[in-house]
Amino acid sequence: MNIAGKIALVTGASSGIGAATARKLAAEGMTVGLAARRHDRLETLVSEITKAGGRAIPLVTDVTDLVSCQEAAKSLIAQFGRIDVLVNNAGLMPLSSVDSLKVDEWQQMVDVNISGVLNATAAVLPQMIAQHSGHIFNMSSIAGRKVFTGLAVYCATKAAVTAFSDGLRMEIGPKHNIRVTCIQPGAVKSELYDHITDADYRKQMDDLAASMTFLEGEDIADSILFALKSPARMDVAELFVLPTEQGW
Repeated sequence: MNIAGKIALVTGASSGIGAATARKLAAEGMTVGLAARRHDRLETLVSEITKAGGRAIPLVTDVTDLVSCQEAAKSLIAQFGRIDVLVNNAGLMPLSSVDSLKVDEWQQMVDVNISGVLNATAAVLPQMIAQHSGHIFNMSSIAGRKVFTGLAVYCATKAAVTAFSDGLRMEIGPKHNIRVTCIQPGAVKSELYDHITDADYRKQMDDLAASMTFLEGEDIADSILFALKSPARMDVAELFVLPTEQGW
């Protein structure tokens, strides 16, 4: 499928998988709305994409706030008339044992990882329904398929994203011609690990990174492009992508 000229909204676009996806989509001729909280990072990425011949706009957005998501979608529609692709990528992963009772971190994960996906989806869905077309990508994780110690709450949030993606696909695919793809990465180099406040779990992640070659954000962006470019008759419902050396 030709994606040049289409309009995308990418959350969590200021770094990691989100920034890599924005670069790839822009390089393919798409206009990309960059949604994240860090305005300076967004401006830097817009400049980078523009210099490379692409087109992107910054949209300072807090995905935990429905109104903020709606304003981002409205801005994109006002300027370009439509939204063809949503990449729900914003996420947090502060590892800790449940008995550490880092309740504030649990709530942040629920707010960003689950509510953020719901808010951004609700913000773009009316436009996609009106167009009778669109493609929504939800970023889950290997942690949505398997539970790890220190990741109980994070795993729960990503399992919720996986379940929501499947139900969303079944409801809006046949009825509104909107495709839904759930991306489930394994270990990827990103800023996710910077959110870990527990010293022991942070060391475990550093040791893991030293023991295998993590995926790059560009690898996940390429997976998104694969699903996005697939024929209209084909819906890539799930993509499980992990490092060759990661056996679990």
